[in-house]
Amino acid sequence: MPLNLTVNGQKLVVDAAPETPLLWVIREHLGLTGTKFSCGMAQCGACTLHVDGDAVRSCVFPASAAEGKSITTIEGLSRDGTHPVQVAWKELDVPQCGYCQSGMIMTVVAFLKKNPNPSDKDIDEGVTNACRCATYHRVRKAIHLTASSSARKGASS
Repeated sequence: MPLNLTVNGQKLVVDAAPETPLLWVIREHLGLTGTKFSCGMAQCGACTLHVDGDAVRSCVFPASAAEGKSITTIEGLSRDGTHPVQVAWKELDVPQCGYCQSGMIMTVVAFLKKNPNPSDKDIDEGVTNACRCATYHRVRKAIHLTASSSARKGASS
């Protein structure tokens, strides 16, 4: 069954069953492998991408539910890696193995849109992705760095 999807600003028609998880459409049908598979139960967040700007765990999100909506993957977040969250990630050398980081970054981007100046408690409650390497302290620092950089830019505008 053809699905009409908009992925990273590009309108696409994908032949997939409506109940196919969006993760598999993105990875297998479209070849965008930055979004990772890990738990398959929406628990870890490695598969997080955006649907209409909201963080979605794509391993359990039916592709048909994304029709008519804007899907953004890590590849579409910034073509050159200059999104403020990506810059903070690089500056603070956040990833260790890196496997979970695309999902973590996508979660953080959506989180900061809703909470641009979070406390540590807000971060602990709002960013629930799992990281096997336990880089949570660097993730938190990068979130604060992004928030403070955004605040400085907003103040100078």
